[in-house]
Amino acid sequence: MNGGPLRAGRFPFLAEGPKPAAMKTSVILSAVGGDRPGLTQGLAQAVFSAGGNWLESHLSRLGGKYVGAILIELEAGRLGELEQAVARLNAGGLHVAIVPAGDEPALAGKPLSFELVGQDRPGIVHEVTAVLAGLGVNIEDFTTRTDNGSWSGEPLFRATARLTVPDATSPEAVQEALEAISGEIMVDFTIRPDAAAGS
Repeated sequence: MNGGPLRAGRFPFLAEGPKPAAMKTSVILSAVGGDRPGLTQGLAQAVFSAGGNWLESHLSRLGGKYVGAILIELEAGRLGELEQAVARLNAGGLHVAIVPAGDEPALAGKPLSFELVGQDRPGIVHEVTAVLAGLGVNIEDFTTRTDNGSWSGEPLFRATARLTVPDATSPEAVQEALEAISGEIMVDFTIRPDAAAGS
């Protein structure tokens, strides 16, 4: 049976066509508050309620406080929903801020990581970062903590870092520069290629 050409007027779905993809945006949530059970779940609920995708995060207990940063992706049109969910968290005592994520390309160079341990004293971070900056090294991730030495009981400073080293600078040059100050600040360094970044 020839019913004639199909017309959108009789079949509205024929005129719809594929729906355009929603525009995505990336934001960072930073959070600080008194530590208690359920804080991470509250953040996860806020992200989920706005249709966000939890990409990366750093969450920890610092100075008796809950401190964290979360990178999320969501539809740009639903940013208002996320802001409302964050407002509810703020009302509950967890201070959360939303910051647009950057879109700068990753710096070119070689990945490298190092571990550092030594007797704690003021100035270690200042001197280590000054050496790295002088070599044009970019710090991608930097984590530090202090604890008591198992033998002496004296406080020890520990740090791990992921770096991007300029192509013109060798890992050996970084190691030599750090070792040059290790005697002064009583720090031992262990440097190795960053396998995670290269995989």
